Amino acid sequence: MTDNIAIPQNASACLVLADGKVFFGESIGAGEHTIGEICFNTAMTGYQEVLTDPSYAGQIITFTFPHIGNVGCNDEDIEALKPACAGLVVRERITPPSSFRSKIHFNDWLKEKGISGISGVDTRALTRYIRKNGAQNAMIFRVQSSEFRVQLQEALEELKAFPSMKGLELAAAVSTTKILDWDKPLWQLAPAGKKPAASYRVVALDYGVKQNILRNLVEAGCEVIVVPSKTPASEILAHNPDGIFLSNGPGDPAATGQYSLPIIRELIDSGKPIFGICLGHQMLALALGAQTEKMAQGHRGANHPVKDLKTGLVSITSQNHGFAVSEKNLPADVEVTHVSLFDGTVQGIASKTKPIFGVQGHPEASPGPHDSQPLFAQFVAMMGKNSRQSPVVSRQQKEAI
Repeated sequence: MTDNIAIPQNASACLVLADGKVFFGESIGAGEHTIGEICFNTAMTGYQEVLTDPSYAGQIITFTFPHIGNVGCNDEDIEALKPACAGLVVRERITPPSSFRSKIHFNDWLKEKGISGISGVDTRALTRYIRKNGAQNAMIFRVQSSEFRVQLQEALEELKAFPSMKGLELAAAVSTTKILDWDKPLWQLAPAGKKPAASYRVVALDYGVKQNILRNLVEAGCEVIVVPSKTPASEILAHNPDGIFLSNGPGDPAATGQYSLPIIRELIDSGKPIFGICLGHQMLALALGAQTEKMAQGHRGANHPVKDLKTGLVSITSQNHGFAVSEKNLPADVEVTHVSLFDGTVQGIASKTKPIFGVQGHPEASPGPHDSQPLFAQFVAMMGKNSRQSPVVSRQQKEAI
């Protein structure tokens, strides 16, 4: 099979899929050998936010928008300080930045962050291939013309042995290792005014949380405490939260559930309002007795229409997931609240008897439209309603408990 592949002139990098499909291009970024699950993102903006989203841990991201790097990079448009993605694939060569906010050339930023990639790939053909054949592992490596046949054979052997995303637990590796107090509101270009007053305390379980989710919680009037993904329920409840948030994150929810489901079920039994986004939504569904399943290609982009089944309202949403909550065998207490208008998959769930809900899409966007941002207010309203039904405890009394 490898004997029939001709190396194009000036090719310095190769992208090879686990099934043997090969694409050539030019090496960009750190220029190192990298391996992960190939996927594609259709967003037209926000490449820096996408690459720093911890939910992309272990994945090579194909950008369908051709002009990646055109606004450079800065210190604000990040979702985590240390990117966890495996690499990137782009169509055009990286162009000089054209934005007053740019602090560093995109390729220099990739090198600084240790991210390797390949440019010059026909990303339309690659995306169509993924859509037809499903997500699979892939590798990017530098081409050495005299050694290419050996390189390719070794790559295919390594890909064959590399674990599938299904069954892979990745959340613990991108979670915080210590308890953090997050108090930063939404970033603004102009100097920010006063930080919104905190009316409710939220403990956020970090499975790979995006910074802009935490910023939205603060903006909605929450005091936010971020805890590691394996924090026991007793320690979470010791913070006397008004609500609990389950974050986004990478990997197979069933694998993360091996350690997290007992924690979440205990939190559910506490009666506290709980809100989950992305992986957090999937973990919540599993804890309530539902099931999750691997998708053929996943949803990744900023133009996904989602319908609210109660109101009929359609929102354009930002998405990033390769697993979904299955509609089969849903527990009697769980109802589907939102569905994708692309493929009908579950996009939101809620408990019929408890103050609990989750959504698959990203209401904080970053990048993407803000149609779903009111979901943060919904969570705050749920905490307010729950506190009115419970004995009133002042913030000072909570501190003293």
